[in-house]
Amino acid sequence: MTRTQQDTTATDRDADGIAGKVVAVTGAGSGIGEATATLLARRGARVVLGGRRTDRLEAVAGRIAKAGGDAAVVGVDVRRRADLEALVALAVDRFGRLDVLVSNAGVGPISPMSDLRVDDWDAMIDVNLRGVLHGIAAALPGFRAQRSGQFVNVVSTAGLRIVPDQAVYAATKNAVRTVSEGLRQEAGPDLRVAVVSPGMVRTEFADGMTDPVVRAQIQERMTETGIGPDAIARAVAFAIEQPPEVDVGDLVVRPTAQA
Repeated sequence: MTRTQQDTTATDRDADGIAGKVVAVTGAGSGIGEATATLLARRGARVVLGGRRTDRLEAVAGRIAKAGGDAAVVGVDVRRRADLEALVALAVDRFGRLDVLVSNAGVGPISPMSDLRVDDWDAMIDVNLRGVLHGIAAALPGFRAQRSGQFVNVVSTAGLRIVPDQAVYAATKNAVRTVSEGLRQEAGPDLRVAVVSPGMVRTEFADGMTDPVVRAQIQERMTETGIGPDAIARAVAFAIEQPPEVDVGDLVVRPTAQA
């Protein structure tokens, strides 16, 4: 490659709005989180991977490094506020700042409400809603201080079309949608807030479902109609790559076959 080609390549990478940014991703050990971190790193972002399974995170970071990217890893349980603070602190310590927080970690032990699986309800509230709030609390002060920053919150099409067995799950996702819109209105001209709503995606999402009948149904639907997590990663990248004055509000990404 000639020097002119190198300069052109560097210019193109810098111009795409992602190269050089520091992005933290929760739930980065598999599925949408892994695909997002990998894509962003490939496009020049420096990524901080957070999740409960640190062995998975290390494997993802290793693949990113092997491809020439830069990744840091920290164990994160989004139910604990201190863990999100540690995620943000690692980004600042390792890379000097945090530009984007992708709140992707989530659980979905869905079931009929009549089953009264209250522990599952609590888990969805704690991870899907409280976990996002913990991320906002950890990252917002730094974003305010540096007068720039972006939250990308991964929700679900379950909140757009309410169906049986998913009432509590959809409620947590719609709560995040509401929080995101409120934060966007409060954010002013320096901060951005985006929401990405995936439809049926082929991930390990169903593995944590405690109702065996519902789990089997969701796994079958994933096999039949699910799209790859890279499709959601591209949507996250689209929101991030926009110019600073452009705020992408809500992106819905679902299979063409999904009702």
